[in-house]
Amino acid sequence: MPAKKEVCNADEVKAAVQKVADAIISEFLHDSTRDFAIIGIHQQGVPLAKRLIAIIEEKTGYKPELALLDISMYRDDIGVRQDLPQINETRIPFDMNDKAVILVDDVLSSGRTIRAALDALTDYGRPGLIRLAVLFNRGNHEFPIGADYTGISLDVPSERKVSVEFIESDGQDRVCTIDWEKRLQSQEDK
Repeated sequence: MPAKKEVCNADEVKAAVQKVADAIISEFLHDSTRDFAIIGIHQQGVPLAKRLIAIIEEKTGYKPELALLDISMYRDDIGVRQDLPQINETRIPFDMNDKAVILVDDVLSSGRTIRAALDALTDYGRPGLIRLAVLFNRGNHEFPIGADYTGISLDVPSERKVSVEFIESDGQDRVCTIDWEKRLQSQEDK
């Protein structure tokens, strides 16, 4: 198994989530309340979205609606991957048309996940405004996509994968990098 290198500890993750929540509050709830919803992209965007909602509600009393979005069938590598994607439930419990929405994901890397999420969203309606919130922006973008709210920006070499771990799914909060080549070799050895 390739070695993980921790780049952010639990306290840094907490501060980054707080930074993103504060930026959202500043735009949507500063002088007056503007109705908006938060959409967590499966997998790690979902716990991040839930944390953002909790902070926003605690600080302002406003609780944005939560939606869950699975983009597995919208990915541009769907026919190229060796393994089948895990399909998760998409749940959008509100009318998307003309709604302000904030897409939430753990890492912004190439931009391909966000491109797929934008494609998926259009199947559910036509939002009036879409913003992007990410915990970690690693650089190395392949698409002209940038985050509106970012917790941590750090250039990570392309040969390393960024892995965000949350207590809810991984038992701890931290951000690590993994050598991409060694990760692929260990998967092939299984």
